[in-house]
Amino acid sequence: MFKKILIANRGEIALRIIRTCKEMGIKTVAIHSTADADSLPVKFADEAVCIGGPQSKDSYLDMQAIFAAAEITNADAIHPGYGFLSENAKFSGLCRDHGIKFIGAAPEHIDAMGDKSNAKSTMIAAGVPCIPGTEGLLGSVEDGIAIAKDIGYPVILKATAGGGGRGMRIVFKDEEMQPAWDSAKQESGAAFGNDGLYMEKYIEEPRHIEVQIAGDQYGTVCHMGERDCSIQRRHQKLIEEAPSPFVTPELREEMGTAAKAAAASIKYEGLGTVEFLVDKHRKFYFMEMNTRIQVEHPVTEEVINFDLIKEQIQIAAGVPISGKDHYPTKWAMECRVNAEDVYKDFRPSPGKILELNKPGGHGVRIDSHIYAGYSIPPFYDSMIAKVIVSAQTREECIVKMKRALQEFYIDGVKTTIPLHLQLLDNEDFKSGNFTTAFMDTFKIK
Repeated sequence: MFKKILIANRGEIALRIIRTCKEMGIKTVAIHSTADADSLPVKFADEAVCIGGPQSKDSYLDMQAIFAAAEITNADAIHPGYGFLSENAKFSGLCRDHGIKFIGAAPEHIDAMGDKSNAKSTMIAAGVPCIPGTEGLLGSVEDGIAIAKDIGYPVILKATAGGGGRGMRIVFKDEEMQPAWDSAKQESGAAFGNDGLYMEKYIEEPRHIEVQIAGDQYGTVCHMGERDCSIQRRHQKLIEEAPSPFVTPELREEMGTAAKAAAASIKYEGLGTVEFLVDKHRKFYFMEMNTRIQVEHPVTEEVINFDLIKEQIQIAAGVPISGKDHYPTKWAMECRVNAEDVYKDFRPSPGKILELNKPGGHGVRIDSHIYAGYSIPPFYDSMIAKVIVSAQTREECIVKMKRALQEFYIDGVKTTIPLHLQLLDNEDFKSGNFTTAFMDTFKIK
């Protein structure tokens, strides 16, 4: 087992990893920017190293500075969390070259799944259902129109190096193709330094359902059930739950088998998530595979009573997994609380937290790095907490989440809690009747 793990991240996920490491008897090193000097991960880790300025490029994305911190602290592994360098093949490869274990995917797995058009070809070969569309990159607008006519409108143009909803355009007819092509190329080129586009059939009334998988170095894979992440705003998830109210036991089995086939096809090692779009007829299609721990991993932890970070560390240390699939035994739900003003178009609301009351009680879990007196820096993602509740039924979960959010008092900054409370009162949400387009028509009162 590892003696010391450097956590190449910040905020709630850094704290989450530190907690599991302490329980496993593993020493921890927190790296931080100058803006995060007073953060809880810095306070709770065994050691802390400042690696640079407040901008991500000068700190959490600076590979050389991270390796220098690992070297001076004698860390034998690096946990990247999610975001930043967690799906960076170069960083994973450099860790291997430096003799430091990267607690995440191997560079070849990141490359295999990171480029979406390559990933699709791999999945087709593995027999995983994929959305009809181009096999590789689109060569021209004319090609796009010809393929769209073949598979049927609507179609969606997507950036091959994309993420976070950038470089995506929906096209309903021939004459919309050229302007969609131009703007998607411009956006993806600016955001990712790669303007390659591919095209898929646009799935109407889809749900975003993902399956948690694990694979070890001995070729064993298992799934840990699904999460429904359909409630999104601008492709950013707001509420996640497990199990999905839409998934039948038969569909769970089918999706679990497909997710395992996806992992096995690339001999995947580590934890990962296979994301599917599921249409109204409960037909599912591969969307992408995330080769890291997800923000929403706690909902799976709660419904199968399993520490996924511990599993991740053990797999990286060479411990074999059982290969047993896990199924939900109860219900869990997660609301992401962001420091944003929901009444001013979700404008970020950094600043000092003057007063704070975190909710508690049976079945309530708060994953957060904030405290009274903490100043939320303006340089990073605006998420400041995850409220996770678990209960025997979905109805109980909703009641409990509402109670917990009403108790969650944060003074000094604006948060997305008012939005979540309104969502929980929505009849369509309560009945499980929603798709990824739910937020398009939702009005905040």
